[in-house]
Amino acid sequence: MSSSRFTPRGFPRVPLQNGIGRYICQLKRVTLRFCKSSGSSRGIRDFIETDLISYAQEHPGTAVYLKPRRHKSPSFVAEYLNGEREVISCHNFTAQEMIKWLNLYTTRSGIPLMRYAKMWHTDCPSIQGVWSPFTNKDPALNITQFPSKELSKPVWEEKSATEELLEMINKQKISDENDDDTQKVQAAQM
Repeated sequence: MSSSRFTPRGFPRVPLQNGIGRYICQLKRVTLRFCKSSGSSRGIRDFIETDLISYAQEHPGTAVYLKPRRHKSPSFVAEYLNGEREVISCHNFTAQEMIKWLNLYTTRSGIPLMRYAKMWHTDCPSIQGVWSPFTNKDPALNITQFPSKELSKPVWEEKSATEELLEMINKQKISDENDDDTQKVQAAQM
């Protein structure tokens, strides 16, 4: 049987736009449950002896509780700000595996795992469709043979001082010719 039948579908989401302004760790409490004498709790006991203080210093917003339980299998409970609670069995874990799993559950948001319906989602969808870099381009580019001399030119090119002077002279010549024509018309009318 496929597990995808039982995994809920949904869109990616972030609790309360977390990370847009300031990031708030969503893990509020970790409870480490272990046996003081059982061999299956050895990894979690090693973690407590060596790495627990550094973990607590790195994550000051997360409360860490130790709960020794006689003759019970070791586990840890991760509780999140949204009320979700996850219980993870730590049977025969090493201290390094404990660090790895605690870091994983520390960086999670507490939202249950789900299959994504789409990899993107917006609260205000556009009725115009999805934008792409080719949305407003000329369709003639589809049949252009590359490399093209016309498309290889710079899009915006400044005029040189010489070109500007020549343009000003041409405008002046045209305006002088128009003045001469108007004088001739006025002389002919008199």
